[in-house]
Amino acid sequence: MALLNFLKPKNQLEEGGRSSAPVQRDDGEPEKKCPNCHKDVPLSRLWANDLVCSCGYHFRMKARQRIQMITDKGSFHELYPNMKADNPLNFPGYKEKLETVRVASSEKEAVVCGTAAIGKQKCCLFVMEPYFMMGSMGSAVGEKVTILFEYAVQHRLPVIGFTVSGGARMQEGLLSLMQMAKISAAVKRHSDAGLLYIAVLTDPTTGGVTASFAMEADIILAEPGATVGFAGARVIEQTTRKTLPEGFQKSEFVLKHGFIDSIIQRSSQKKYLNELLKMHGGGL
Repeated sequence: MALLNFLKPKNQLEEGGRSSAPVQRDDGEPEKKCPNCHKDVPLSRLWANDLVCSCGYHFRMKARQRIQMITDKGSFHELYPNMKADNPLNFPGYKEKLETVRVASSEKEAVVCGTAAIGKQKCCLFVMEPYFMMGSMGSAVGEKVTILFEYAVQHRLPVIGFTVSGGARMQEGLLSLMQMAKISAAVKRHSDAGLLYIAVLTDPTTGGVTASFAMEADIILAEPGATVGFAGARVIEQTTRKTLPEGFQKSEFVLKHGFIDSIIQRSSQKKYLNELLKMHGGGL
């Protein structure tokens, strides 16, 4: 049951906009239906394959599981672990919502930041948490990412960021939107210092995160099938009154149209990032 609890927040797991909560087979092993091939896959098999189905579908991954997958063992050192959102606008129900998602996700905020090594190449790392309000960007998220870039400039380190977000956090109003400019300024200072920033877009990367730091990296990668865009497809169709092409906003579509540099399978990401860091001088 420890495996089941790790993969499933206390409310439910959602994939592709619909519930896909794990169920148990007759032999008692929990399994999960793949939204792509519609087969029931044992969670132990998904766990062993970094939450990728045999059909290639990439399930959403918790931030700390991704950190464990991508970094050298024991190399991750978390920064700013106690920084978390308040309720600056006294938005009704927001405080209770935060308490709920903190229990469900086992995280204090929607991004985990720190330093790590990837194939012995040092870097700063931020990983957004899909099970904390879908990685929404509030004041605390913006502050953590901003000061991580400032730390990277001070210590002459590259930054690797894994994005997943529904956009700015509406409960914080303009304060959340301000984070777009604040992080962008920190990214620019990092770039001006001659340092490398790599973004890996995971499903979904949308809204204000896409409109700012997700698309400001020197190298922009994405996972297969990830939704990447600003407004949702349904909103665009309703606004333009046009039918969108098949696969619109999927990583394969945005790669074809030049918005990202490459699509990298999860199993290849550590090696690929290590090669990029070595090519660009790593943390030296």
